[in-house]
Amino acid sequence: MFGFVDSNVNPDELSALVLAYVGDAVYELAVREYLVGRGPAKVNKLHREAVRRVRASTQAMIFHALEGRLSKTEEAVARRGRNAKSGHGPRGDSIIEYRHSTGFECLVGYLYLSRDWVRLEEILALARQVIESELESSEPKQ
Repeated sequence: MFGFVDSNVNPDELSALVLAYVGDAVYELAVREYLVGRGPAKVNKLHREAVRRVRASTQAMIFHALEGRLSKTEEAVARRGRNAKSGHGPRGDSIIEYRHSTGFECLVGYLYLSRDWVRLEEILALARQVIESELESSEPKQ
């Protein structure tokens, strides 16, 4: 079952880009699960909402919100991801946002592969909080 199989993978031995690769998938699934859990919606609307939450600019905003809230190990992992050179550039976002989003994904992948479910959920809850407050502030006033 997903996440419950013992793995021989040591996240400390993986490259930052491999951690970000896993983190990207984990974060995307967490976002989709959250959106579906809010109640029935059309798939097109779910997709638009998911894209708003997983794009690099939003993940970069989450990365900045994590400052001062991470352990030394988590800071080092996020920094490794931020500084990793991926070999391709971002589509539609700045290189700085792309790098920061890679740092966030790297952290998520590290926590997932470390099987640190409690801390992973804390980080995902903070991400939801940051996103909701940003979406709320960007909504037009009536």
